[in-house]
Amino acid sequence: MAMAFICLVTSCQKDEGVTSEELNYTIDLNLANETDWVMANEILVLVNDHRASIGLPAIKKDQQYASAYAVDHTQYMIDTQKINHDNFNVRANALKERGATIVGENVAYGYATAEAVVNAWLNSPGHKKVIEGAYTHSGFGVMQNDKGTYYFTQLFYRK
Repeated sequence: MAMAFICLVTSCQKDEGVTSEELNYTIDLNLANETDWVMANEILVLVNDHRASIGLPAIKKDQQYASAYAVDHTQYMIDTQKINHDNFNVRANALKERGATIVGENVAYGYATAEAVVNAWLNSPGHKKVIEGAYTHSGFGVMQNDKGTYYFTQLFYRK
């Protein structure tokens, strides 16, 4: 059974006593190379086709930080065998440290094609809201586990 989940963050409050200088949001940019870029590119085309159909601008592909964080999260979901948004605040804050003003995330697993996962997201009000959000860029963590099941993390942000 395929499942999809959503998380949308439109504002951020800093924790008391924690400054951004104390936090370290480093990530290995080479992780972005581990995503299935054929499927990720197909997802982006479908997302942008939908956005164009309702008069929204296209989202640009981020093959650096957003994709590295998306791959890192997808690997985590594969390792834990659970679809989740664990540590979303870390991914969101890392992108905000690099100029993002808002960050959203869609995750899913079990879909075999880009069309299937995008259709599932578009048929879910929460996921659709993220796809139709005021975002400008997107990163991808599209990977298969050892049984060939796809796991997806798509990070959206506005810069």
